[in-house]
Amino acid sequence: MPARDSFHSVMRIGPVQIGTHRDRTGRTVHAAVCGGWSADYSSRTAAQLAARTHRCTVR
Repeated sequence: MPARDSFHSVMRIGPVQIGTHRDRTGRTVHAAVCGGWSADYSSRTAAQLAARTHRCTVR
């Protein structure tokens, strides 16, 4: 089993971080992560849109 690819091209939009990585099937996906929330997207534009519209409660 090959080693998992780490995140690269990481950027931050407000409290949300966006990073690019390869999933288990070898496809390049973009993840948006904030605290207890995360989601994978097929395009960087979709991840950026999710980051811009994401609202989380400040603890």
